[in-house]
Amino acid sequence: MNSKKKGIVLLFSSLFLIFTSLVFFIIGCNSTRLISDINKRLSLTILILSVILLIYSIFLLIRFRYRRGFKKSKVIIFSAFIGLYVVGCSSFLFILYGPIDNFRTWLITTAMMTMNHQHYCKWFYNDEVINEVLANNYVGRSEEDTNPNLVTFDEEVVYENEYEKAVLKRDKDALYKIIEFEVNGCDAYLAVIYDASKIKVGVSKRIGVSGQYIYDMTREQNAVLAINGGGFYDPNYNSNGANPLGVTIADGKIITDIQYDSMNGGIIGFDLENRLVLLRDASAKEAVAYGLRDAVTMGPFLIVNGKMADIKGNGGWGYGARSAIGQRKDGIVLMLVVDSNEFRTKGASIRDLAEIMQKYGAINAANLDGGTSSAMVVNNKIINDPINSALEHKTRGIPTIFKVVE
Repeated sequence: MNSKKKGIVLLFSSLFLIFTSLVFFIIGCNSTRLISDINKRLSLTILILSVILLIYSIFLLIRFRYRRGFKKSKVIIFSAFIGLYVVGCSSFLFILYGPIDNFRTWLITTAMMTMNHQHYCKWFYNDEVINEVLANNYVGRSEEDTNPNLVTFDEEVVYENEYEKAVLKRDKDALYKIIEFEVNGCDAYLAVIYDASKIKVGVSKRIGVSGQYIYDMTREQNAVLAINGGGFYDPNYNSNGANPLGVTIADGKIITDIQYDSMNGGIIGFDLENRLVLLRDASAKEAVAYGLRDAVTMGPFLIVNGKMADIKGNGGWGYGARSAIGQRKDGIVLMLVVDSNEFRTKGASIRDLAEIMQKYGAINAANLDGGTSSAMVVNNKIINDPINSALEHKTRGIPTIFKVVE
C-alpha cells in the first residue's frame, strides 16, 4: 500500500474512531450507569490518539497528493459512509445534550414515571440532570378541596365557543355523545354524559384476586359506556390489576380503604347530589360521611374549583396514553381517553389533559389510570386503541371503572 492509500485509510479510520470515542466519552461524562469511569478514560485516550492519527493522515495526503490512490468510486463510497456516521453521531449527541431540551425532557419525564424503564434515562443522564428536569416539570399540590356548590346543573343552552357547542349540541334525550379529535397526532375520545346520576363505579368481580378487562365488566354490569377508573398496585408493571390504590367506594359500599400518600392526587368520586368531588387525605369512612357514593383513587388533580393545577412543563409524567374525568358547572360529566403510539413517544401530557378539560368547561377534573389501562367502551366495544408493552393492540385487566348505566 503506497503512502497516499495509507493516508486515506488512516483518515477514514481516525474519523470513525474520533466520533465513536467522542460519543462514549460524552455519555460517560453525563452518567456512569452506561459508561463506567474506566471506559470513559479509555474513550478519552482513544479520542486523543485518533486526533493524532487524523493529523498524521492529513500530513500523508498533503505530502503524497500527486500519487495514485484508491479508485474514485471507492473513495466516494467510503466518504458517504463516514459522512453519514459523523452526522449520525453528531445528531445523537445534539439530541441528548444540545441546547434544545425537548427530547431530554420527554425521555426523563416519561421514563421516571415508570417502575421498570427508568434506566433508559439513567443511562444518559446523572441524578443532578434528572432532578433538574423533574423540578421543572411537575404538578403542584393544591390545598383547596372541591366546592360541590359550584355545580349548579344549569339548563340554559349558551354556545360561548366551539367547545361549548360541541358539548351542548345533542340529540333530544341523548344520554351521552362522543367527541373525537387528536392530541399530538394521536386519537382522543371525549365522552359527554348529560346525566351524572347514571355514572357509577364498577368493580372487578375478582377484586383482590385479579382485575378484569374493561369490556367484560361493561357487559356484565350492563353499562352502555365506560372508561378505566382508579390506579392499582402494579409492581414492575406485571400485576394482574387485582388491588386498587387507596379508597374504592361503589354504590355507597366501601370496597377498599388503604392509605395512599399522594402529593397531588387522592379520592375522585361522585356524591349523593351527583357532583364530582376531589378529596385529599381522607379515609373511606370520611369520604362516605362526606356524601360520596362512588369513588376511586388516583391523580393528579387537574382542575379544582375552576382553577387549573400549577403545572410546570409537561407535568412531569411525560407523554402517553391517558384517561381523565371532569365535570362542568352545569353538571355535565366529561370522560376523556387519549391514545399513544406503538412506541409510546406520543400521546397526552398532564398539561394536555388539564387544558382539554378546561377548554370543554370542566370546573373539577382529575387524571385517572393511564398507559395500557386507558380504554373507552361504548356499547360493549372498545372505541380507542390501547397498546400493551408487547406492542399488542389490547388492554389489560383493571380493578375499577367509571360506568354509565341507563
